[in-house]
Amino acid sequence: MFTGIIEAKGEVTSLEKSNASCQLVIHSDSLQLGDLSIGDSIAVNGVCLTVTAFGKNSFQADVSNETLACSTLGALAIGAQVNLEKALRADSRLGGHIVSGHVDGLARLLSKETDGDSLALWFSSPGELSLYIARKGSVCLDGVSLTVNAVRGDDFSVNIIPHTASATNIGLLETGDCVNLEVDLFSRYLERMFNKASDDGDQYGLSLAKLKASGFIK
Repeated sequence: MFTGIIEAKGEVTSLEKSNASCQLVIHSDSLQLGDLSIGDSIAVNGVCLTVTAFGKNSFQADVSNETLACSTLGALAIGAQVNLEKALRADSRLGGHIVSGHVDGLARLLSKETDGDSLALWFSSPGELSLYIARKGSVCLDGVSLTVNAVRGDDFSVNIIPHTASATNIGLLETGDCVNLEVDLFSRYLERMFNKASDDGDQYGLSLAKLKASGFIK
């Protein structure tokens, strides 16, 4: 699990593709790798990858064809900057929100405008994912935990403060670029519980009637 708080940026230094997968090597001068072990997880642009080798300032991971097809990792090139976050420790602060590192789809940048000292970004999401994106809810874009400012159909907006723009690769995005999108994990479970209530005739699942009877809503 991750938090969506980026620890460092890295640079792709090697990219070897085969029929079965891709071997990725990423260098970072600022990511602390001293506590890593083979088999640990690192989120690369929001995609959970397994460390297969590492050195003082770099690590290696294998990326399956499925991950290449479902994320932006398939479009990476040598020299590309990526957002990095090591897996959450049980004794760490949860500064963002719960992120699994499992990409739900790709969001495309529609517009990028200055808003005071910040950047206002509008993205389009795949229609099947828009249900899980709500105003003032959380989304994860290329591994960055962000708050949704507004929703308009399948489109949504976020604001990027100067620190986030400089500490991540989000500030480098241009109109038309795609990012890895992970929706809020809990929204998926809520939908499943409500759907199960409908499927089972409200016997086991969650429903508005049950919430009202339990005093959660009036």
